[in-house]
Amino acid sequence: MPVRTKSDQQQDRVQYHFDILVASGFVLLELASLVEVLRLANRVCAHPPFTFTYRSRKGGPVESSSGATVSTDTVPVQPNANYLFVIGNSDPDQPELSLGRVVRDYTFRGAQVFLLAEAASRYIDENSADHMATHWENASFLRERGARFEAKLSIATEQGSVVTCAGMEATTDIALAVIGRHISGAAKMTVADIMLHENIRDFSSMQPFSGTRTTATGDEKLDQCIKLMQANIEEPLPIKQIVDILHVSNRSLERKFKAIFGTTPNGFYREMRLAKANNLLLNTTMSVREIGLVCGFPNGFSSVYKSFFGITPFVLRRQKRRPEYR
Repeated sequence: MPVRTKSDQQQDRVQYHFDILVASGFVLLELASLVEVLRLANRVCAHPPFTFTYRSRKGGPVESSSGATVSTDTVPVQPNANYLFVIGNSDPDQPELSLGRVVRDYTFRGAQVFLLAEAASRYIDENSADHMATHWENASFLRERGARFEAKLSIATEQGSVVTCAGMEATTDIALAVIGRHISGAAKMTVADIMLHENIRDFSSMQPFSGTRTTATGDEKLDQCIKLMQANIEEPLPIKQIVDILHVSNRSLERKFKAIFGTTPNGFYREMRLAKANNLLLNTTMSVREIGLVCGFPNGFSSVYKSFFGITPFVLRRQKRRPEYR
C-alpha cells in the first residue's frame, strides 16, 4: 500500500479508511485511543484524511469490558479498508479473536492489519510467530500456557502486512505512527499535543515496565528543538538562534529533521504554526488576521495557508460547520 505525500493529498484529497474490529469484552481504552487520534487528525487537517467503521464478526451492538457499547457492522467478505485494527480483549480466550481467515482476507487486498494485546497473543500462539510483540502480561500468559517461543517486549513489531502491538496506552503511539504516514509531522505533533501525549514512541520502544526512558522523537536534541519551537509560535525563533541554544550545527539539526520527519527545521516549524492556525480556524471565533498573528504570520498568512492546505482560511471557515469537520 503506497504512502501518500502531502502534495498527493492536496491534489486528490485522498482518504484512508480504517476498519476497527471488536469482540464482546473489548478494551475501551484501546478503541478510544485509536478513534480519538483519527478524529483529532481530521480536525487539525484542512481536508479530513481518515474515515473508520466499527466492525464485529456478527454485527450489531458489542459491549466492552467496562460496559460501554458500540454499534458495529459485520466484517465484509471483500474488505476494501486500508487498515484493520483488532482491539484487545479482557478475555484472552475470546473465540472471536481467532482471526486467521479475516487477517488473510484483509492482507490479500492490500490492507495492513494491526493486532492489539490479546489479539496479538492469539495470532502469535496460533501461527507460532516468533519474535512478535504483545503486551508483557500476555507474554507471561503464553509462557504459562507452555509456549516454546518468546514474544518481543517492544510496543509493536511489523512483519509485512501484519503488525502485532502491546495495546493499552501504546495504542496511541501506534495510531500516531500510522497517521504520520499520511499527514505532516507537524500535524501529527499537534494531535499528540491536543491529547496531552508528551512522548511519542516508535515501534521499537520497550514497554514501560522495563524501566527504559523514552523521548518524544528518540533524540534528545530534537526534542529540545521542538519544545523551543512550540514555546515560540507567535514570534518564531530563527533556526540559527535555535542551533546556538542547542549547541548543535545547522547541518546536524537538518539531518535529524530529515531522518525523523522528512523535512527541514524551517519546514517543520512552518507546518507546526500552520497546524495550530488550522486548529484555531476550526475551533475558535478569532479573526483570520488574529490567527495569523498569534501563529507567527504577520504578513501573507492567507497565501501561505493556501499554498500548504490548498484552500484559503476564509473558505475553510465557511466550511467548518460541515459534519466532517466535527
